[in-house]
Amino acid sequence: MGLIIDFANGQTPLTDEEREGLLIPTVSNRGELDEFEQLNVELAVEWSLGRKLKTGRILSEAFILELHRRMYDQVWRWAGNYRTTNKNIGVDKYQIPTEVRKLIDDAKYWYENDTFSPDELAIRFKHRLVSIHPFANGNGRHSRLLADVIASHIYHQPVFTWGQAGLVKPGEARRSYIAAFHAADKGDVAPLLDFARP
Repeated sequence: MGLIIDFANGQTPLTDEEREGLLIPTVSNRGELDEFEQLNVELAVEWSLGRKLKTGRILSEAFILELHRRMYDQVWRWAGNYRTTNKNIGVDKYQIPTEVRKLIDDAKYWYENDTFSPDELAIRFKHRLVSIHPFANGNGRHSRLLADVIASHIYHQPVFTWGQAGLVKPGEARRSYIAAFHAADKGDVAPLLDFARP
């Protein structure tokens, strides 16, 4: 028996599988989960954008894991840890550490050699990180915040607007974001750049 998804009010009950690793036992539906996650994410935004961070720290596996942990550590037991199961998207779970380190090495090369504009480097990093899909959940929000950190701290640019709309729930902004992401999958990052900073 399938669940009826009601995105309008967030009352969709969480399945047992979706609750696995949840630190808040009173959360029973998607709306409540979204609220707790958002509060946790806001703390991570304040932490990451409200301090000085050097390029070497940002472009590191330790920072990628720390940022995810800070975004979700009050909600999920597995926050800041790579996923341990395979999903229908992303690389095989055993390839995650290697692929993340390759991405970091590539990003350092891009930065040191001015391969891309500041925005394009941040967006390419974000896109590839989501394509690796290193975490059980929160990959999109995590990669967007990481792109903001790169723009803000490495290049001293404003953070991205990301279509100036919430991307977690279905809607026109999310559809545009997904379409731009799929274009980047095919090698055209221009729509994702335009979406991130119109």
